[in-house]
Amino acid sequence: MDYQETALLDYLVSSGKLTEERVNSLKIEAVTTGKSLTALLIEKRLVNETDLAEAKAKVLGIPYFAESKISIDPDLISLISVDLARTYQVVPMSLDKEKKELSLIMVKPEDLSIVDFFQKRTGFTVKSLLTSKENLDNLIANIYSQSLSGEISGVLKRGNEVVEEEGVRLVTADTISQIIKEPKIVEIVRKILEHAIRLRASDIHIEPMENITRVRYRIDGILQEKLTLDKQYHASLVSRIKILAGMKIDEKRIPQDGRFNFQSEYGEVDLRISSLPTVNGEKIVMRLLKKTDKVPTLSELGLRGKALTTLEDAIRIPHGIILATGPTGSGKTTTLYSILTMVNSPKVNIVSLEDPVEYQIGGVNQVQINPQAGLTFASGLRSFLRQDPNIIMVGEIRDDETADLAVQAALTGHLVFSTVHTNSAAGALPRLLDMGAEPFLLSSTMTAIIGQRVLRTICDKCKTTYVPEQAVVDDMKNVLGKLFDGWVKSNPVNAAAADKNGVAFMLYKGEGCDKCGGSGFYGRIGIYEVLKVTEKIARLVMERSDATTVENAAIDDGMIIMKQDGYLKVLDGITTLEEVIRVAQV
Repeated sequence: MDYQETALLDYLVSSGKLTEERVNSLKIEAVTTGKSLTALLIEKRLVNETDLAEAKAKVLGIPYFAESKISIDPDLISLISVDLARTYQVVPMSLDKEKKELSLIMVKPEDLSIVDFFQKRTGFTVKSLLTSKENLDNLIANIYSQSLSGEISGVLKRGNEVVEEEGVRLVTADTISQIIKEPKIVEIVRKILEHAIRLRASDIHIEPMENITRVRYRIDGILQEKLTLDKQYHASLVSRIKILAGMKIDEKRIPQDGRFNFQSEYGEVDLRISSLPTVNGEKIVMRLLKKTDKVPTLSELGLRGKALTTLEDAIRIPHGIILATGPTGSGKTTTLYSILTMVNSPKVNIVSLEDPVEYQIGGVNQVQINPQAGLTFASGLRSFLRQDPNIIMVGEIRDDETADLAVQAALTGHLVFSTVHTNSAAGALPRLLDMGAEPFLLSSTMTAIIGQRVLRTICDKCKTTYVPEQAVVDDMKNVLGKLFDGWVKSNPVNAAAADKNGVAFMLYKGEGCDKCGGSGFYGRIGIYEVLKVTEKIARLVMERSDATTVENAAIDDGMIIMKQDGYLKVLDGITTLEEVIRVAQV
């Protein structure tokens, strides 16, 4: 046991955190196991990480840093990258250029090799502050998750500036190879992609404005601006991305599509690239699909209770049509992937026709449509029927031919999954009738219809309760009806807290923290309605009833509508009332 550990234990005893008897037993265990005393303290939970770090700072005689949020100069971020911060467990705090002194928040300030490394790398004397590992991770997340602009500005300061000609970047066949290999453009693209993966972005938008280029990320379904660049870099940036995606860099008049994989320490993603000519230049949108992501289960997606039971019963029927409905970006395809994973086994032949193939599922024959080559949803479905399938997934029913073929496939004993763009589950039946599907065939083949939306979930780190206004209470009780009474019985803790505050229930919200980037939300979940096609519903299809009539009949049969499912998730503290109203208000 070294001097520092002895001093650390003495301080913990004097401050009342440990007893002498416990220290003596720890010393014996440290000798017999070969473990350090600090490791044993954490392992046995005798002292928490914060108390241990504070004690360590006292022993070493250096300041302890407790804050989990700080604002720092962007130049410091370019001086110490996130990679170095994670590797050496340090965060830059401030820089005094007159004294040539760099203040670093560290987990191991006693490690002189780390101090020496940063002194040689930066040319400044290092002044150390100590913090716990948990707090340092929070600091790294807080500083570097919001610092894309700072990192990019640091990159742009290095090397020569881009040459301009009369305010417009001139790209020729002779200069294009140099442009796309410019180290700083390569570095900017890498940082934009790494930052997107760290922030869990699903899409990156690179948009040319009149004088600037704007970079936005879609995080949890909401677009957030993360970076603006001078317009002079736009052509180089687009060219680099188009080269990576295998697109034609000299063709700027028509939209193009491409793809490439990107791997970093934060994970591997498959990127789908789309370019679009605008009046200010080419806009690039990149869809990020994580290759390591597993297909979530129906429960993980947010299906539960009666809706989950109804859907699982429908999936067990070996023939018929199951549809997922909702607007673009509502998670329909993910729901179908989850169902395919459930039914996937060596005993069945599953074929899918998609645009594009977003997840690759082992054992499923997945085909991507190619309209230019004549492979459409309709032509592909016709070919599928000659492949001896048991289960067929069609990405979307877009026209009458596809709708007719899907019905015919179900009639001949196949289980068919597909999607339709409608606002509710009940709206899918009139839509298919409008496409020319025969009512008597549709009523006998349709098994279940899923209506869904995706909304943001409250960050669990900064979740807090609040007392709702009476108007909100009245609206939620009115929408939920009998479901509200059932919820109250199963949630006595919330009911007791609400009673104390003189209301029917308490609601939840996120206050904003470093984990969620101040938004109060982290992650997403679905809200659902599952319409079971009963004999009553089948008769309404035969009568060509409208969506409202069909929905009312389904509610009479016990269907929970999307808004009700959303309100129940609000009561359970999963999401907020504002989120449900944003995505489910019809």
